[in-house]
Amino acid sequence: MMTKKPSILDRVQNPADTKDFNIGELRELADAVREEVVDAVSVTGGHLGAGLGVVELTVALHHVFDTPSDRLIWDVGHQCYPHKILTGRKDRIRSLRQGNGLSGFTKRAESEYDAFGAGHAATSISAGVGMAVARDLKGDDNHVICVIGDGSMSAGMAYEAMNNAGAMDKRLIVILNDNDMSIAPPVGALSAHLARLVSGGAYTTMRKLAKDVVSHLPRPLKEAARKTEEYARGMAAGGTLFEELGFYYVGPIDGHNLDHLVSILQNVRDLKDGPVLIHAVTQKGKGYKYAESAADKYHGVSRFNVVTGEQQKAKSGPPSYTKVFAQSLICEAKKDERIVAVTAAMPGGTGLDLFGEAFPERMFDVGIAEQHAVTFAAGMAADGLKPFAALYSTFLQRGYDQLVHDVAIQNLPVRFAIDRAGLVGADGPTHAGAFDIGYIGAVPNMVLMAASDEAELARMVATAADIDDCPSAFRYPRGNGVGLVIPENPKPLAIGKGRIVREGTRIALLSLGGRLDEAQKAADMLDAQGLPTTLADARFAKPLDEDLILRLAREHEVLITIEEGARGGFGAFVLEMLATKGVLDKGVKIRTLTLPDIFIDQDTPDNMYDTAGLNAAHITAAALGALGRETGNTVLDTGKLA
Repeated sequence: MMTKKPSILDRVQNPADTKDFNIGELRELADAVREEVVDAVSVTGGHLGAGLGVVELTVALHHVFDTPSDRLIWDVGHQCYPHKILTGRKDRIRSLRQGNGLSGFTKRAESEYDAFGAGHAATSISAGVGMAVARDLKGDDNHVICVIGDGSMSAGMAYEAMNNAGAMDKRLIVILNDNDMSIAPPVGALSAHLARLVSGGAYTTMRKLAKDVVSHLPRPLKEAARKTEEYARGMAAGGTLFEELGFYYVGPIDGHNLDHLVSILQNVRDLKDGPVLIHAVTQKGKGYKYAESAADKYHGVSRFNVVTGEQQKAKSGPPSYTKVFAQSLICEAKKDERIVAVTAAMPGGTGLDLFGEAFPERMFDVGIAEQHAVTFAAGMAADGLKPFAALYSTFLQRGYDQLVHDVAIQNLPVRFAIDRAGLVGADGPTHAGAFDIGYIGAVPNMVLMAASDEAELARMVATAADIDDCPSAFRYPRGNGVGLVIPENPKPLAIGKGRIVREGTRIALLSLGGRLDEAQKAADMLDAQGLPTTLADARFAKPLDEDLILRLAREHEVLITIEEGARGGFGAFVLEMLATKGVLDKGVKIRTLTLPDIFIDQDTPDNMYDTAGLNAAHITAAALGALGRETGNTVLDTGKLA
C-alpha cells in the first residue's frame, strides 16, 4: 500500500509556522497551496482564477508580516482561498460556499485572520485607513496592508480613500494586484532592481535627509525639488498618479517571484513614514493551464475535472432569467435603435455580453463604477436614448444616491434591470438582493415590477422599453425559469395592474416576484384541506394594483402577501394602502411574508428559502395560522411538496 508523500502544507497550521522558511521552502509551499486551491475548487466550484494569481503574494505576506496582529485586508475577497488555507482553515476548505461551510469571501466572524469582511469591490483601502487611524489613536504599532485588484481600482471609492490616506500621511501599505497588465509596463530585472532600491533603507534614509535639506529652501524651490524626485521615479517605474495622491510608489514587481516579493515586503514593512503603494503584476489563473488559457481565466467556475479542466455542465432545463432578459432586450433593441445597455463590469453576469455581440456600439461596460453607471445612463436618457442599466440588486445599492438625485428627481426614463433579486445561494449575504423593493419603492416617480416567471420577465422588458415618461425597474431572481413558453412578441403590461392566476373564496395569496411557483403549491395544499384559495400575481410593487388588492381583502378571510425582499417592502406598501382605505377595520386577517430580519449565510437556494420561511409549507402554515388552525405536519413534511 502506497503512503501519501508528506506535503510542506502539513507543517503549516497558521502563518507563524512559515516564519523560518527559506525562499526554497516558500516556493514549495506556494506550489502546495496552488494545488490545494485547484483541488478544493474542483469539488466546490467558486472563484478560482483570482486566487491562483495571488498564491505567491499570499505566502509572502503571511511570511513577512505578523498576522493577525498586522491587519491584512483583501478587497472583494475573490482571491482569498489561499489566505484561508494558510490561516487554519485548510481542513475545511472543501466546505467553501456550502451550507454551514466556509464563506467564499473574507468574513470577520469566521476567523481572526479575516480583518475585514468583503464581497463588494473597492472597500479595502477605506477600511485600511480606518484601521490605521484606530491603531495610531490607541498607540499600537501594527501594520495595515490592503490588497486591491486593478479592476477594483476603477471604482471611485478607492481613490477617495487613497486621497484621504495621502492627506493624513498615515502609515499604510496598499498592494495593487495588477493581473490584467492594464496599467503596468513590462516587468523585468531592471524594474525589480529599482523597486528593491527605492523601498530599501539606504534610499529612503537619503530621501528623508534630502527632504530635511529642501525644507529650508524657499517654497517654489521646495515644490520643484519634490516634483523632480517624484517624476524621476515615475518615469523610471510608473506610479506618478499614486505619488500625486500622496503614496510612495514601489514597482512594478513580478508578483510571482518570491525572491523579489519577500525582500521588497521586508523593506516596506520597515518603513516608518506615510502610505506606500506596491504595484505587483500577476497572472490570473497562474499555475493551472486550463485557467491560464481560458478567456475568463476561470474567474468563477462550477465543479470541474482537475485533469481535463472540464467543468460540470448545468442540467438541461429552462433558460436562466439572465439569458431571458438579454434575449428580450435584444428583441426590443432590434425594433428601437434608441435602446442602449449599461453594465458595471458584469457583462457576462448580467447577460449583456450577448447584447454586446448583437449591438457592440450600443453596449457600455463602465467598470466597477455603479454610481457612474447610473448617472451615465441618466445622461443618455436626458438626451433621448433609452438606457437599460443592468445591475445586480446588491450592486445597485452602491448607486442609490444617483438613482434618487440624478434619475428620479429629474424624472429621467432610465430602465433598471435588477438581476439576482432575492437570495442567491452560494454567494451568501453579500450578494443577496434583499432590499431593492423597499429602497426603490420609497422613491417618487419610480415604476417597480417583479417577474414571477420567464414569460413575465419578457413582458416587463417590453413594458420598460415602452415607458418614456418616468424611470422604471424590474427585478428577477438568479437561476432558471420555470419552463414557460416565452412570447415571441411580448406586449407591454398595463402599468400598475396585477393578474389573477386562480380563483378561490377563503384565502388569497398575493405574490410579488419569484415565489409564485411556491405560492401555487401552497394553494394546492390549502385546496386539499377544503380551503379554496385565490392566487394573484401582483406584478407591480409600485404603483400598486389597488383595485385588485382591495377586492382580495374584501372577498377573503385571509390575505397573505409573499415577496423575496426584506421587511418594509411590498407587504408594507399593501398594509399602508389598506389601512388608508379603512379595510383593516373590516376583519380580514393579513399576514406579510418577507425575508426575515437576518443575514442568511450561503447554502442551496431551497435551504435558504426554508430558513427564510418562504417555501410552500411556510405559506400554507401562515394561512392556517391566520385562521387559527393547527398546522400539524404541514411545515415539517416538506417532502410532499416536490
